Amino acid sequence: MSNNNGVQHVNTADFERAVLKSQSPTVVDFYADWCGPCRMVSPVIESLSQQYAGKVNFAKVDTDANQSLAMRYNILSIPTVMIFKGGRMVDKIIGAMPAQAYRQKIDSVLEGN
Repeated sequence: MSNNNGVQHVNTADFERAVLKSQSPTVVDFYADWCGPCRMVSPVIESLSQQYAGKVNFAKVDTDANQSLAMRYNILSIPTVMIFKGGRMVDKIIGAMPAQAYRQKIDSVLEGN
């Protein structure tokens, strides 16, 4: 598991520990290196990880390298960004969206809605 700019790269082996058992809500960016829209979302996620440092964890999952995770969460289109809280997926956004769309979802989860 590597970490860059507050976003940790997670694989199948450490997903449960890093995401499902996390004490904080975790935003997971399911992506692939060849995906153009994923490259557009990546800097948005990195920026959000700085804004929500200490409140929300951020992780990236390479769907090509972790196909079992992609299948487990029914990832049919990338980028797919999922928010996990208390060991379960509570929200998701499919496709590249502006930062405000992610911020709205994260704030909603933090407020307990």
